[in-house]
Amino acid sequence: MRKSLLLALILIVISIPSLTCAEIYKNLIPEENISESIIHHDFYSIGYDEDTEQPAWVMYEFTVKEATAPKVQRKDRFRPDPAIPTRSATLRDYKKSGFDRGHLAPAADMAFSKQAMRDSFFMSNMSPQRPSFNRGIWKKLEALVRSWAKKDTIIVVTAGVLEGEQHIGRNKVLVPEWYYKIIYVPSKRKAIGFLLPNTGSKAALTSFVVPVDVIEGKTGIDFFASLDDGYEAVLEGNVCIEDWRW
Repeated sequence: MRKSLLLALILIVISIPSLTCAEIYKNLIPEENISESIIHHDFYSIGYDEDTEQPAWVMYEFTVKEATAPKVQRKDRFRPDPAIPTRSATLRDYKKSGFDRGHLAPAADMAFSKQAMRDSFFMSNMSPQRPSFNRGIWKKLEALVRSWAKKDTIIVVTAGVLEGEQHIGRNKVLVPEWYYKIIYVPSKRKAIGFLLPNTGSKAALTSFVVPVDVIEGKTGIDFFASLDDGYEAVLEGNVCIEDWRW
């Protein structure tokens, strides 16, 4: 019964372009077994990878209403995520490591409500980022995405590429050498991907633009599998920089 209901919902998403973003978001969760645990918090979802103690992906809807809402005060209450069955990384893993606890679903994106802000500080939403990256080019990209969300409701998928040789802390948290961010605008039927090395950079953000297909090849994740195959192929295989506000 549940499989039949899920199939029906997917078919509806494919056939009716006027669906709300929230309905589309529910059906865009990666389906393959790339993550040991899929956790749904109130305002974002994660596919958690126990081996690396961080998400393979974080996905959330970011509406115009949320992006333009009055901002709540930020409170840095980092804490383990009780929803992770195997337990998430801890603050101690990052202590004296030289790496920032880099948000994947940014606190500033979640500033439209106290609950969303609180949930953004779960350690399951963190990844070890070099300070020059987290406070530089990554922060710049996050600000750009927020500016896009003020114009059109978007879906964001982001995380580190879970490969590398360096680990930190007792829980052996992997330090990704690359991070990705995908922005999908359902109303405009367009998507764009970014793939950035975990290091500081003065380069223009446009120099990190890649088709979604490239990120799929790098991560092994099929991000929008529930979309019509023809539409998905066009959406993920092409990107036009001129179609986006810089």
